[in-house]
Amino acid sequence: MTDHGIEFPAFRLHVVPAVLSLASPSWQRDVWLQPEEWENLDYVVNVLFDDFCNADDPAPWLGKSLRTEEEVTLTKELGRAYSAVQESVGRSAPDEAYLDAEEWGSVIAIAARLAQVMVTNDLQAAALVQERRQRS
Repeated sequence: MTDHGIEFPAFRLHVVPAVLSLASPSWQRDVWLQPEEWENLDYVVNVLFDDFCNADDPAPWLGKSLRTEEEVTLTKELGRAYSAVQESVGRSAPDEAYLDAEEWGSVIAIAARLAQVMVTNDLQAAALVQERRQRS
């Protein structure tokens, strides 16, 4: 696994939490379905498809907001899974319809795997930086 680094660390600071929220059914219900909360599914989708990555075609984001080929692959899988739910419930359906969709479990499972990989990669990168500092 080659870590291509992160050209835009601020982008990553949006992507990782968005993936984590997609991996957490309790967060989705406790936060997304509350009108007074600022985060909802639309926000997460904007982060992952429009603003800081493109889950439909994540390869160009390698080395920008995605560290490894595995992250690219899983992000693409996540994009496909989300798109399948969107096709099933309709683009303008409320968040609750997405969460209740039969296919939503796939989104959660892929997001959980991607979150695990991203956090592990970030921790490994941080450990490497620390190791280099200690040698200097």
